[in-house]
Amino acid sequence: MTPETREPDPVHDPHEGITPDGMIRTGARRAAVPSTYVPVLEAAVGSLTGPAGLYVYGSVATGTASVPTSDVDLLAIDLPTASADRLTAELTSRFADRCRAVSVGAASRADLAALNDEGHGLRVFLRHYCVHLAGPDPAAGLPDHRADAAAARGFNGDIGQHLQRWRDALEDDVEVAPLATRIARKTLLAVAGLVSIRDATWSTDRRACATRWGELEPAASVDILVTWLDAPPHDRDAVERVLDRTVPTIVTAFEREIGLW
Repeated sequence: MTPETREPDPVHDPHEGITPDGMIRTGARRAAVPSTYVPVLEAAVGSLTGPAGLYVYGSVATGTASVPTSDVDLLAIDLPTASADRLTAELTSRFADRCRAVSVGAASRADLAALNDEGHGLRVFLRHYCVHLAGPDPAAGLPDHRADAAAARGFNGDIGQHLQRWRDALEDDVEVAPLATRIARKTLLAVAGLVSIRDATWSTDRRACATRWGELEPAASVDILVTWLDAPPHDRDAVERVLDRTVPTIVTAFEREIGLW
């Protein structure tokens, strides 16, 4: 499971930030889950097989979800990817009346234990953005994590790798609008990491951090990516221009100030 697939929900968490001692703070908690989504979570728990741990994250975990346009984002630890995909399809169809989609991502204990940037990012994410629902809970023993470059790198240090994948995808017969959405979401999350480190805070609020980035770096505006969050283009040339100009600027800044995987 990569940071692109475990990124926080687009609805901003008003409790996200930094504690007085420099630790990441979010509003993800069991009590915040809106009652309308409880049947979805219960169905997901009831469908688990084997010793898998299940978590909810995103707007449902922070209480900011809206029926029926929000996604229900779940993370399973040690659930086979094929099982996670089947559960995604089943629950999305079953609960179409109350959410846009149910997404079940898969990771493993080995991923969680990895002594690299990706493993650190997963530990940060599990500890601060995920609410445990059922099964083993490896997050129970995780410490609070600092809002620092290591956390930002763990979340988005693969932005350079994604840039190459997006370029490769554009050369293929890919559907342009969904690709543009992925480009905007991931790149703006990297921008949020840059803003967080420069301003000594912590935020994954794409829109607010894009505005702040424009203040910090007027010549490197990412406003076009913000528009893509709501209205992604179908024009292949428009996406190519962003991959040639806007995204490489962010990759270079991220490499210089935070570091890449």
